[in-house]
Amino acid sequence: MTEALHKRRSVRAFTGQPVDPALLKEIFAAAQRAPSGGNLQPWQATLLTGEPWQAMKDAVAARIAMGRAGHEPEYDIYPPALTAPWTERRFGVGEALYASLGIPREDKAGRLARFMDNYRGFGAPVMLFLHCSRIMGPPQWADMGMWLQSVMLLLVEHGLASCPQECWAMYGATVRHALGLDDGQILFTGLAIGYADTDAAVNQWPVPRAPLDEVIDWQGF
Repeated sequence: MTEALHKRRSVRAFTGQPVDPALLKEIFAAAQRAPSGGNLQPWQATLLTGEPWQAMKDAVAARIAMGRAGHEPEYDIYPPALTAPWTERRFGVGEALYASLGIPREDKAGRLARFMDNYRGFGAPVMLFLHCSRIMGPPQWADMGMWLQSVMLLLVEHGLASCPQECWAMYGATVRHALGLDDGQILFTGLAIGYADTDAAVNQWPVPRAPLDEVIDWQGF
């Protein structure tokens, strides 16, 4: 488990090698042991590969071409009034990512082109979309997060990689329509799944984590 935690990262370049569906079933069966308040197990997921995955990319690309008019966000991915230290963490990781690709801040076109790779799943052959009933609240969304983390660690255990992608929620209605979901469902995130391109620079830069004294207050120890 410790090894999987250290090896897991948001992979942004995949080889395109197909993933055995039997292996995915094994992983999801194990992930069903994730914690869930009241045993609600609110998570629901839809997996795409092949033609359905391509159709999804095409549908969302058409919305992106509309500019801001095409946005249909399911929720605020980041708080509108985000403050320190979270702003520094968010923008710091973004700058480190583009630096790994050699794309300077002034190269707006280059950064936009790279950002568009998000909506191609960075070349991953499988995309998981995680969603739940709209009646669910914050505790159940926490359950979804624990299930997702379980899936990501199990993927690492089996030699696979992933990248959680909340960006798909910017086009929630289009994604839900392509998945055949009704308005009673809300999209949480995508999860690109496949085999990492270990030679890609974008998969090699260090992603810092806050020191313990910034996130844990020890009392009575």
